[in-house]
Amino acid sequence: MNSLQRTLKSARLPQPVRGIRRQARKWLPSTPEENITPEEEIMPLLPVEPTRPDTIVLIHGLWLTSRSWEHWAGRYRNAGFEVLTPAWPGMDSDVEALRRDSGSIAELTSGRIVDHYERIIRDLPTPPIIMGHSFGGAFAQMLLDRGLGAAGVAIDPAAVKGVVRLPLSTLRASLPVLRNPANRHRAVPLSLDEFHYAFTNTMSRAEAERVYRRYHVPAAGHVLFEAALANLNPRAALRVDFGNERRAPLLLIAGGADHVVPPSVTKATAGRYRKSSAVTGYKEFPGRPHYTVGQPGWEEVADYALNWAVQAAKSGQPQPGR
Repeated sequence: MNSLQRTLKSARLPQPVRGIRRQARKWLPSTPEENITPEEEIMPLLPVEPTRPDTIVLIHGLWLTSRSWEHWAGRYRNAGFEVLTPAWPGMDSDVEALRRDSGSIAELTSGRIVDHYERIIRDLPTPPIIMGHSFGGAFAQMLLDRGLGAAGVAIDPAAVKGVVRLPLSTLRASLPVLRNPANRHRAVPLSLDEFHYAFTNTMSRAEAERVYRRYHVPAAGHVLFEAALANLNPRAALRVDFGNERRAPLLLIAGGADHVVPPSVTKATAGRYRKSSAVTGYKEFPGRPHYTVGQPGWEEVADYALNWAVQAAKSGQPQPGR
């Protein structure tokens, strides 16, 4: 029995949090722990069962590529899942190639990215679990809103239209792009210092440099401008129907030390979903930065996300669709 099997066998996770009907709704109190229903023993995830999703689609975020999922993808494959890590359009080159020439993503938009993933998911034989990190977390929510997936997990998700909280750390992390309007049509890199502040602020300088050299690529500036202006744009691309009651279960995960998407932003996003009776959950991991998908201890986050999604997909009764 490998380490993941042992973790899953001994795991005790809260049941997914269900939105309560409008006539008597009580959702997302001030303390996240208050949303959690009594613990329930869950079965190990192995072997793959025909009654649960057997495919996971992982969506990366801004300033990263699909390589950022290499640890999670390997762990989930070892757990018996089919794992897909498709890149954003124009980002299927390796990290080094994108650093040399990022022209393929200079005009990339959120709508094009989400449509790209929708085509991939609709071609699958069964609805997958959809997980996204950062902007990938926003895109995962949009895909669920379109009726796709068996369950979704949004990790440190970028804010969508309707989430108005803007902490100073979020603004500071975004300034390398937003300070120049011309960056809307450019791919913009971060310096090592900027990356350290935004992604790896709880890690040493040496660790941050290692992560930077392996994973960092320029960001599609237009995508970040779309998010920054979403609440001013009646036709914003980054939006969901928070009241959609037919979407699949959704888990929102926050990192307690995240500078890009602090917990207050993820909590605000979760609060918007109180309009829906669809299954919604919130989990915060204290002390974790935006680079939670690779910082030491990532296994705890990965296992929690998968356990929750599998349990929610089996009990949340998502509507048909993929």
